[in-house]
Amino acid sequence: MKRVLLFLLSLSFFESPLMAQNLDSFYKLGPDSLETEGVPHGKISGPFKVECKVYPGTAHTYWVYVPAQYDPAKPASLMIFNDGQAFMNEKGDIRAQNVMDNLIHRREIPVMIGVFINPGKKPEQPEANPREWGDRTTNRPTEYNTPDDKYAGVICDELMPVLNKEYNISKNPEQRGIGGASSGAIAAFMVAWERPNEFRKVLSIVGSFVNLRGGHVYPERVAESEKKPIRVFFQDGRNDNRGEGRNGSYDQTRDWFYQNVRLADAMTKKGYDVNYTWGIGLHGTKQGGAILPDMMRWLWRDQKVSIDVKDKVERSLFKGATKSEEAPKSKDK
Repeated sequence: MKRVLLFLLSLSFFESPLMAQNLDSFYKLGPDSLETEGVPHGKISGPFKVECKVYPGTAHTYWVYVPAQYDPAKPASLMIFNDGQAFMNEKGDIRAQNVMDNLIHRREIPVMIGVFINPGKKPEQPEANPREWGDRTTNRPTEYNTPDDKYAGVICDELMPVLNKEYNISKNPEQRGIGGASSGAIAAFMVAWERPNEFRKVLSIVGSFVNLRGGHVYPERVAESEKKPIRVFFQDGRNDNRGEGRNGSYDQTRDWFYQNVRLADAMTKKGYDVNYTWGIGLHGTKQGGAILPDMMRWLWRDQKVSIDVKDKVERSLFKGATKSEEAPKSKDK
């Protein structure tokens, strides 16, 4: 009897929230996500603000990462991260600036400007932060979760003109990417989906392609629409929010993992350039942060390379620009 009781107790442990909380512990940041001695560090400037006409009365706070290798005379690639505060958090799960430093230095991704943009907010509202990404305090739910073209307008019609005045950013949409986590991921997807002539690379971490505000519709939209020239890398965990209610009910439209797999499958069947990885984790950025270097390598794998064996530049580490080549400091706005 005691053995049976112990067995039942062990089962309850493995099914308990405590066990579930430990599932993210398998994912750790690797060396490509950490500051590396000898690697030139890019500079993050900001915070800056851009007023928003798409959502009147709000403004977006953003920061700009400029790699040490940036040459103002040459067009740079661009990578925008929604929920910017989380992606640039020096002690967070992602630390995208370190990833860009390391990969650019080894020529594994092209020289790129990085932009970390927070969801819009009204003057009286607090800035999104690591503890509160803004769902209860900013315009984040409306901007990120509504499957329309408005957030694409924020990025393409309001942010990009400001960036283009300050930096030499490539006008080639193949050289522009955007990413995010959770609601920020579906928002990134919407930008490329609505404006493929401006953005064609999407990085999605535990994307909220669910029925928060109708975001579960994209598999059908993919199937019904002409194929668009976009590339997407999806990441999600089997223990993401699964649409299960406390009373035993199940809402498939609120099942994050199911909807991520469904969208990846729909895009694959349509012939899109899609990659995905399904882990064991929860709704968070642990796995996505751990694999961000690989996600970036895959998204940006088509950069031009030299196969000339005598090309010593191609075969060397990409060091920082000389003082005469350094980008001018951006003025605070």
